[in-house]
Amino acid sequence: MNRITARQVTLAILVSYALTLTAFAQGRFDDVQIKTVKVAENVYMLVGSGGNIGLSIGEDGAFVIDDQYKELSEKILSAIKKMTDEPVRFIVNTHWHGDHTGGNENMKKIGAVIIAHENVRKRMSTEQFMAAFNRRVPASPEAALPVVTFTDEMNFHWNGDDVHVFHVDPAHTDGDSIIHFRHANVLHMGDTFFKGMYPFIDVSSGGSIDGMIAAADTALKLCNDQTKIIPGHGELADADDLRAYREVLQAVRDRVRSLVDAGMTRDEVIDTEPSAEFDADWGGGFMKPDVWIGIVYDGMTKN
Repeated sequence: MNRITARQVTLAILVSYALTLTAFAQGRFDDVQIKTVKVAENVYMLVGSGGNIGLSIGEDGAFVIDDQYKELSEKILSAIKKMTDEPVRFIVNTHWHGDHTGGNENMKKIGAVIIAHENVRKRMSTEQFMAAFNRRVPASPEAALPVVTFTDEMNFHWNGDDVHVFHVDPAHTDGDSIIHFRHANVLHMGDTFFKGMYPFIDVSSGGSIDGMIAAADTALKLCNDQTKIIPGHGELADADDLRAYREVLQAVRDRVRSLVDAGMTRDEVIDTEPSAEFDADWGGGFMKPDVWIGIVYDGMTKN
């Protein structure tokens, strides 16, 4: 397969992923099952289609991080109901993408308060353009928007834990939040962390590989050998997994940076295959190596 054809195939894969952000396809969620993974006492990860969901349960009520797609709300609520009879009180969105916020409207209908960084509400309130997919994303309905926003951080004293929700500098997007369950020793990193795969970086929303590395550094400062980490995508992780991810990002970032500084064009950088030694282990997700390198390049040169 020649390079042009390979890139066309990769683009088709990316377009398919982009379409899932608004979940237009009818019936595509019929066979999705919500898997519940215990992370710590009273803290769980729910896996379905889209970003991983965090769940804290206890007598105060359910505290939920992200809510995937609207078509999955009934299944998600059913999975939560199996864990607790208490209602869903809060939904925290880690960023604005539809595979993490698509259920907001349904969750708000049952009385949940939607919370996110102020940039999440701003982006959801207006049409967005995602250059990586050459696609426009329409504004979300008013009923899906976060009703409580913050600039830097928030704290919840909830279900016997102290939950710290804090914004990081632009990484995956400009509205990323990490959630730290201090007592449970659990982090939910949203899409600042893709376990075992190259991450999608939404350059159109302010993201950059430098920001992704910085977010990993911030999270690692909160970790010890017992810390459990819920990634935005991928299986439950620990600090060693996050360190490995960070090392790959830094190695590739440094190589691409040197090529950019040498004056290479986007296609020339991609052709050098700067991630080649990592591709077998990290290139199996929806971010294929050549497309991912292009996105890294775009983030470095966008200004």
